[in-house]
Amino acid sequence: MGNANQRYFIELIFNGTGYHGWQIQKNAITVQSVVDEALSMILRQEIKTLGCGRTDTGVHAKQLYAHFDCPKTDVEKQSKTIIKSLNAVLPDDIAVKRIIPVSNDSHARFTALSRSYEYYIHFEKNPFLQDLSWQLKDKPDLIKMNEAAKIMMEYRDFSCFSKSHTQVMTNNCEIYQAEWSWINDERLVFNISANRFLRNMVRAIVGTLIEIGNGRNTIESIRSTIGSKDRSEAGTSVPACGLYLSQVVYPDLTFEK
Repeated sequence: MGNANQRYFIELIFNGTGYHGWQIQKNAITVQSVVDEALSMILRQEIKTLGCGRTDTGVHAKQLYAHFDCPKTDVEKQSKTIIKSLNAVLPDDIAVKRIIPVSNDSHARFTALSRSYEYYIHFEKNPFLQDLSWQLKDKPDLIKMNEAAKIMMEYRDFSCFSKSHTQVMTNNCEIYQAEWSWINDERLVFNISANRFLRNMVRAIVGTLIEIGNGRNTIESIRSTIGSKDRSEAGTSVPACGLYLSQVVYPDLTFEK
């Protein structure tokens, strides 16, 4: 008989440009499929991860957690070596930061307390930001966008920002932070944190706020947009290249051995 399985969290960062999102799909290269293949090779057994959520095609991650189970002795004493080996076989656009033993009831998706995203916009042509930020021609009004973002936080039902026909129990989310800020007066970043996000939600929010910032809609229009619960009433979904999953927060208990 082998050793009992231990659950591990694996912390990853990746440039999502070359992938069809995180989650495994048929006939498409995804971050999860590449990571699972590398883990299976290094640990010499079939490993299947479960991620903290899904990222769409072209979306990046500054922090993403997944969990997997395997016999304790295979990982516990060799985590630094395993991380080094994983990073040697993984492509340059994916990196493993940590492998953490957790309690067996810890779950990368369901025990997460909050998730945060960042969305980056630039205005001057810049080859070094290609596929990493969205280029806009005109600078929007930051004050108007932040006023609308503040109003948005009064609500819970964000059906208007959800991709249609998704199989979720509820479209309710609790947003903890939603704010635009300048980076050296040259680039914009939108920071948003919530207990959960709907599919395509952040990109739809950014598109809606940009329309307000460009004067195509009023600050108060955000109320009727959210009240409609209709995706067609919200703004266009902005390109994936500017979006980053930036932080996933768990209770401290999750990371105890």
